[in-house]
Amino acid sequence: MLQAATMRLNQNTLLLGKKVVLVPYTPEHVPRYHEWMKSEELQRLTASEPLTLEQEYAMQRSWREDADKCTFIVLAAEKWQGQPGPSEENCMAGDVNLFLTDLGDPSLGEIEVMIAATERAQLQGPGLGHRGRPHDDGLRGVTKLGLTTFEAKIGQENEPSIRMFRRLHFEQVAVSSVFQEVTLRLTMSEPEQQWLLEQTSHVQEKPYRVGSSEPH
Repeated sequence: MLQAATMRLNQNTLLLGKKVVLVPYTPEHVPRYHEWMKSEELQRLTASEPLTLEQEYAMQRSWREDADKCTFIVLAAEKWQGQPGPSEENCMAGDVNLFLTDLGDPSLGEIEVMIAATERAQLQGPGLGHRGRPHDDGLRGVTKLGLTTFEAKIGQENEPSIRMFRRLHFEQVAVSSVFQEVTLRLTMSEPEQQWLLEQTSHVQEKPYRVGSSEPH
């Protein structure tokens, strides 16, 4: 098991990309996130159960504090950088999650990326297909945790997510007819890591200050 301090390396880290900004998940983000997860479509695509607002705050604390989890909230960069700066809650577009699933293999992490359907328009525009995609920037953000293998478990009907991870060089390694999902895996060899660094060379790492919605 990785040490808690290792999995929480992102707690004071902000990643600034061309189209997205990745920030730690804080209580400020919970109400908007809770509204998203009332969507039956999102519940189905993420295999999630509906939670009360109180349960969502407890989940936020879990993602923030647990030693086996790491999460970023995805903000729309253009809106976040606008003046006067809106609150982060109004800039939210989704999240990137990583968690350890095998206590015997601390080099393996499962990654999830969610962009709410109601927020996708914020991330549209020239360049998103090549730079500033939340899954690229998010993967860069978690590579510093020392993991070398990443897995993504995706519902078989979720073709957009499957294509997204395939573009990141993930390969299908398993299919579950019981859970109706596929498992994709990426092993970060030296060439793969170099490729990822090249794809995300635009990303700037900055200190994160809770409640700040302006560039710093």
